[in-house]
Amino acid sequence: MRSMRRTALGAVFFVTATVIAPPLSAQTYPDHPIKLIVPSASGGPTDIPARMTAGFIPKLGQPGVVENRPGAGGALGARSVASSPPDGYTLLVGNTSVFAVNPAVSASAGYDPLQNFAPIAKFSESFQILVVHPSLPVTSVKELLDYIKANPGKLNYAHSGIGGLPHLTAELFIARTGANIVGVPYRSGGEAVTAVLGQNVQMTFEAISILLPLISEGKVRALAVTSRARTPLAPDLPTMMEAGVPDYEVTTFNGIAAPAGTPAPIIGKLNAAINEGLLTATTKETLAKLGAVASPGSPEEFASFIAAELAKWKSVAQKANVKIE
Repeated sequence: MRSMRRTALGAVFFVTATVIAPPLSAQTYPDHPIKLIVPSASGGPTDIPARMTAGFIPKLGQPGVVENRPGAGGALGARSVASSPPDGYTLLVGNTSVFAVNPAVSASAGYDPLQNFAPIAKFSESFQILVVHPSLPVTSVKELLDYIKANPGKLNYAHSGIGGLPHLTAELFIARTGANIVGVPYRSGGEAVTAVLGQNVQMTFEAISILLPLISEGKVRALAVTSRARTPLAPDLPTMMEAGVPDYEVTTFNGIAAPAGTPAPIIGKLNAAINEGLLTATTKETLAKLGAVASPGSPEEFASFIAAELAKWKSVAQKANVKIE
């Protein structure tokens, strides 16, 4: 009887220990370098956060290695991470387009941001600014909407390509205000801004980092920022909601994710290392120069954020009939 009792107790202890103790891989993680996949070319706005993250990784005892895999608007790199082993050694450094916009407008993206990835941490946030050419006789969003109403279909806005974030940003503006304006696609954000400078179009939504120098020089007139609250990067500029556009917010973000199924203890270690790095003064200063702010938080918060962004851009794309095959 005593022998049977000892055997039974031993079995219970073994099962309990197995359930409670994390897998050995999580206990020893990491034991070799961690690869950070950037689904865009070197030197771009997502590449820089990736290289900053690679500088945080050594806190865990191993180096971070950045690998650029551009192609298919970011889908190529995203797919490669989605199909990688869920062991924490291959991570995706993505942005708004990769995690939300591309899957919202394209049925052929080849990955599902909610099903194929385990969010780790949101890295940074930035925003866009609505600007007009100074020759346009408006100084506020209200005046712009009044002008559009008096001149329906006569104002053109520039954007960096069908189905891109600046395009959907303008479509959200149209959906919220009923503005009758016409989009003109260009090959890049720089070309779209140049079109405004040359008065080929009257307005555009573009990144803070591109527009702030032009605003300070008086080459374009800023009307509002797309953030929910005023940004410290342009504190005197009203938000779109303050300017009278209801329920309007557009965030440009970067973040890190692992393949779905990556153990929670590994996700937790990575999240802690990244958040610690984001809180340093050096990181905040570097991001400010890029027109961005650090955005530390939990994996769960980042997951909820991605889900909300994906739902928003799907709704905008459907209403505007924006599709990319």
